[in-house]
Amino acid sequence: MLLWAVLVGLSFPAVGLMSELPPLALTSLRFAIACAGLWWLARRAPGFVPPWRVLPLYALMGLCLAGFFGAMFWAAHHATALSMATLYVSVPLLAFLLGLGFRVEQPGWRLPAILALGASGALGLAFAESLGEAGGLHLGIGEAVFFLGCVSSALYPVLSKWGLAKGWLPASAAVRTFWSLGLGGVLIGLLALVVEPTGRLASMTGGDLLLLVYLGLFSSALTFWLMQRATAALTPGAVTAYGYLVPFVSMLLLFIQAPGRIGWVWLPGSVLVLTAIALLLRNGRPPAPTS
Repeated sequence: MLLWAVLVGLSFPAVGLMSELPPLALTSLRFAIACAGLWWLARRAPGFVPPWRVLPLYALMGLCLAGFFGAMFWAAHHATALSMATLYVSVPLLAFLLGLGFRVEQPGWRLPAILALGASGALGLAFAESLGEAGGLHLGIGEAVFFLGCVSSALYPVLSKWGLAKGWLPASAAVRTFWSLGLGGVLIGLLALVVEPTGRLASMTGGDLLLLVYLGLFSSALTFWLMQRATAALTPGAVTAYGYLVPFVSMLLLFIQAPGRIGWVWLPGSVLVLTAIALLLRNGRPPAPTS
């Protein structure tokens, strides 16, 4: 999950480098590339061909992913990379609350306390970033759309854990990732044909294509394979809590691009985020209910 956090943190500025293209169509293409990368691993695993009764669950999981990435592509041109990375820290708390509803999280104080600590650190990083921008930190339509995508993202590990607990989903993380991405890509692609000017994809540059391949293989296939592996051992809240490292990664990228921005104002948020991650690692694998 530490590797997952680094890959997700790198994806936000990568998306911002792309031309403004139809977001739903881009998401469908991204998922197709991810499935192509996962095919060799998933097809060898037991349970690769799912029973018909499981397909609606895979489709719902895929729509959760499509909702997040579609919002991400659209918001990339209406919000800053760091504001998106900061809003992403709402995902762990959302996943914990949704997990309680699906009975895949255990009520208690320890994990919510860690989530609150990490969220405080992420907000501290957002405050530090706002000091360097004219007009300060504010919420606009781009941030609102991306937050809806964050809700979709939080539901994905909850549905995965619920499906595993019910015995509906296979043990292979590659198979679960392949089918959720595949069905989600098909459904969001069909929607793109109806509501988007997909002909604008013809204006995609070579750089856009390279970025799309990178996002498909590393920021979709690899990250969600890592998340599925972690979901089998951790609760949804604990899995998504590693997202608190995402704004920290964005902060490091900012320092590389603008070394003059380094200052003590970044320290409190960084310390809180790293402390929250250390507590997660120390606590190991919290028990998860199986019903």
